[in-house]
Amino acid sequence: MAELKKTALCHACEQAGGKMVDFHGWLLPVQFDSILAEHKAVRENVGMFDVSHMGQLSVEGKDAWKFLQYISCNNIKSTPAAGTYFHILTEQGTIIDDAIAFCLTPEKFLVVVNAACVEEDFNWFQKQAKQFSVSVSNESAQWSMIALQGPKALSLASTLLPVVANLPRFHIAPIELWGIKGYVTRTGYTGEDGVEIMLPGTHIEKLWNEFLRLGVKPCGLGARDVLRLEAGYLLNGADADQTRTPYEANCGWVVKLNKENFIGKAALEQKKAAGFATLLKGVHLKSPGVPREGCKVFVNGIEKGFLTSGTYSPLFKGIAVGYLNADVPVGAEVEVEIHGRKVPAEVVKTPFYKNRV
Repeated sequence: MAELKKTALCHACEQAGGKMVDFHGWLLPVQFDSILAEHKAVRENVGMFDVSHMGQLSVEGKDAWKFLQYISCNNIKSTPAAGTYFHILTEQGTIIDDAIAFCLTPEKFLVVVNAACVEEDFNWFQKQAKQFSVSVSNESAQWSMIALQGPKALSLASTLLPVVANLPRFHIAPIELWGIKGYVTRTGYTGEDGVEIMLPGTHIEKLWNEFLRLGVKPCGLGARDVLRLEAGYLLNGADADQTRTPYEANCGWVVKLNKENFIGKAALEQKKAAGFATLLKGVHLKSPGVPREGCKVFVNGIEKGFLTSGTYSPLFKGIAVGYLNADVPVGAEVEVEIHGRKVPAEVVKTPFYKNRV
């Protein structure tokens, strides 16, 4: 087995009591205190996550925006500091990855991608860049990142970084901490407000320790998964992959078919016109149980789909999303098969949890 990769915060996470696990080849904390306590901290106060495993691709050149428009199904914002959530698609219109492109200047963008897809995304970008006046570089090894999330995240971050106080959602700003340059973004994967602070790995532990000193609770992958599922965010590789289009993954809003040509456009137009057999939908258990990926879903004893993500939520109990037949409507009574037992459930709209952000 290949040795697991470690972030610059791996030792700090272990020192803080993190229970470390393999996450897509990275050694990361699944929890520190407990998933419930960490969930509560983010929903009611503030928590922090080591997200240094995420990837950063730099796109630079006179065709930077034009290139990203071609490689993205969404319209990429070209206003400096603005960020755009988008899907990277195959020629068949299916999802390679979901990412965020931040405009540093009209000719330079920083694209944040999922950890498991860094190499694949980078190779795909390089392949497509050949027809543009643009250079693509993988800067992932240069950056480490802490996500500070919760209703008190912005006020706390502002004590160290005054620029945060006036940073709009889905924007980026250059920062300098202790004489070290980096970036701060305001996105999040929890349904709460918050920021992500990027610094070189040699200096990220100082920031982590400063947040610990200020009383911020460290949080792991377990709480992060519950929070993101409550908020209706996709888990790449489970809820979205190269067998599904954005339409099927309940993200049709990210597709702009009226813009100029982009990778997968023709395939998406054809597939949308033909209709989709299955769609990603929310499911809420009506009795005790913990739904998990792979559980089958039945309507009147007939199998109608399967779950791709599921968990126990402190707010909503058993919740999940999965691909169900398109004709199964919101409000439908269904059953989820858990360990051979069929548990009553209901198809519901997502997100399960919606905050003001």
